[in-house]
Amino acid sequence: MRDYRVIADRIAADIASGRLKPGDRLPPQRQFARRRGLAPSTAARVYGELVRRGLVTGEVGRGTFVRAAGPGVTPALAEPAAAPVDLELNFPVLPGQPERLAAALAGLARPEALAGALRPVGVTGDPELREAAAAALSRGGWTPDPGQILFPGNGRQGLAAAISALVPTGGRLGVEALTYPVVKGIAARLGITLVPLPMDEHGVLPAGLTELAAVYLQPTLHNPLGVTMSGPRRAEVAEALRRNDIPLIEDGIYGFLRPESPPLAALVPERAVLVDSLSKRLAPGLTLGFAVAPTGVADRLAAALRSGAWAGAAFAMAAARRWLGDGTAAAIEAAKRADAADRQRLAAQHLSGFDLSVDPGAYHLWWRLPAPWRAETFVAAAARRGIAVTPAAAFAVVPGHAPNAVRLALSAPPPGALAAALDVLAELGRGVPEDTTVD
Repeated sequence: MRDYRVIADRIAADIASGRLKPGDRLPPQRQFARRRGLAPSTAARVYGELVRRGLVTGEVGRGTFVRAAGPGVTPALAEPAAAPVDLELNFPVLPGQPERLAAALAGLARPEALAGALRPVGVTGDPELREAAAAALSRGGWTPDPGQILFPGNGRQGLAAAISALVPTGGRLGVEALTYPVVKGIAARLGITLVPLPMDEHGVLPAGLTELAAVYLQPTLHNPLGVTMSGPRRAEVAEALRRNDIPLIEDGIYGFLRPESPPLAALVPERAVLVDSLSKRLAPGLTLGFAVAPTGVADRLAAALRSGAWAGAAFAMAAARRWLGDGTAAAIEAAKRADAADRQRLAAQHLSGFDLSVDPGAYHLWWRLPAPWRAETFVAAAARRGIAVTPAAAFAVVPGHAPNAVRLALSAPPPGALAAALDVLAELGRGVPEDTTVD
């Protein structure tokens, strides 16, 4: 029997060289086996190996297709897109925002003020910063204890530290079946197994919350689906976490867009680590993370932040103290809530008639594509028109089991450019792929 890995290597080389392009359909496995003189079982192993490597995606009843982008060491959605219109990353920076931030930092340029920002600092910051952070993180009637707040460099580092502190190597971390891609990369580097948890329109289903070292959830404006967990479901999830003694890592990065919704952590404060940052509230270029941890976890989390070199910098803390303390951050957050709502109205207008999952306060939406489109070929077609969008496969925990959908991040382009890009995508959606041949 021929080694299936050698055959997979040859197909991988064809993909790397461009002989097989994103969206190309591979022949059915039986046809592939006949052409190459293989046993059907060997052909199945070849295709399975290509899926495992992330080079192709299989869709039941439709076939196997070359992915729009090959796998890499860097997780998906970690770098700005090269396309002229970026609908992949959600880092909103509003007109006039740099001027607001600069004005608040003017005093920090004085030598005596800057001197303090140049010194080493611990992960606990200082009392003034902790008070300001607690006020900024407050929502839905919940306010964290300032003494329980630690400061990673950004939200991603806070998540990495929380996962490292709570889940041992080889341990099982429960996540929504579609989850933040960076968490997939963190788990892979820490040797942690991700366990996909089923969801419905109300959020994660509590029945799956068993036999886990911890669980990572996005209950408010879930990425990529945009749904917010309902109140009754939050109560059920909180009860399951308590009953099964499972710690919670809550990603609150979009919470500022729904200030009326308290975090899930408010229901299980004794076992929840809430992670947030200034990246989306303000901007990613000069950011600071927040991690609210209960007493029994705070020491482990602080140790993980220090040992992983994930602690916030003194200058970022000094800047954040000013932005949070003088109302600059709150004003920008309010402007972003209005901006997100405007962009959702724009999307609803230009994508009318399509199957969308939206929240009127979110900066992203979920588009279940019409037949005969597949996510990978749609992404490739959009890229040829200068628009970067994200396929469902980037968020899927189990390779090859992604829904036929894409996520659109709405925050980056100016409104006029966004409207034009949405018109192009709508035209694509109403059409058919350039290659619709069936084997």
